[in-house]
Amino acid sequence: MGIQDVIEGKRQWRAHMARVKALPPDYQIVYKEMQRYFFKVGSAGLLSGIVDFFEEGAATGQGVLELIGNDVAAFCDDLVKDSRPCAP
Repeated sequence: MGIQDVIEGKRQWRAHMARVKALPPDYQIVYKEMQRYFFKVGSAGLLSGIVDFFEEGAATGQGVLELIGNDVAAFCDDLVKDSRPCAP
């Protein structure tokens, strides 16, 4: 990985976090909890899809818990389970 890759990665992460900061406060709180969870289980790649999903929900006026339910960890567990390929 070259220096240009590092710079581009930082640029993308800053743009991603700017999108998160533009979300309503309740969405930001849930996002941060999900971020901690995904970093621990090694599924941080799911975060960009979460921001897309949250932006759509916020645009329609839904609360974050209306989208994901009351159990954030269970929602994350399901996402991780669904994102991993099944063994043959």
